[in-house]
Amino acid sequence: MKKALVIIGLSILAVSCNKTAEVKEVKTAYVDTSVLMKEYTEAKDLEAKYKAQAEEKGRQLQAEITRFKQDAANFQSQAQANGQQWAQQRGAELQKREQQLGYAQQALSQQLQQESGVEMDSLISGVKKFIKDYGKKNGYAYIYGTGDAASILYAEDKFDITKDIIKELNDKYKAAPKTDGKAAVKEGEEAKK
Repeated sequence: MKKALVIIGLSILAVSCNKTAEVKEVKTAYVDTSVLMKEYTEAKDLEAKYKAQAEEKGRQLQAEITRFKQDAANFQSQAQANGQQWAQQRGAELQKREQQLGYAQQALSQQLQQESGVEMDSLISGVKKFIKDYGKKNGYAYIYGTGDAASILYAEDKFDITKDIIKELNDKYKAAPKTDGKAAVKEGEEAKK
């Protein structure tokens, strides 16, 4: 009886091994995210916007720094003429002003980073959603990202769809009605949800 079960089991195994398994090809691709962010028009516009803001606000601060440097230079020449007590008092005032200018520079930098970070997060969320929709629409099982945060160590160039994604994103951005930054931030926050 045991021999019969073993023979039947081996026969089933042999028959099942003869059947070829159908293998469905998995469609994959990758996007070079660093190239995408360099060539995506909306990302370029966002970068230019904050660069212009930084330059404008930086000019205002630079004017104050220039005045401070002139006052400091004048202090050196007047210190001997006005005496030690005057020099100590004026030196303390200049030190306080220098410290305030340093704080102002730091606050400006943080403010610009925070504002641009919110919009950049919104932009990145939108790009991720776009790539997800693109993958579904075009039948991809996987779309990987390479670039700054690489998750692929090697891929053949034929799987690179970066140019296709950039073209479609830029076309979509050009076709979209221009709104203020707050509307884009709201869209990005909704995309995250």
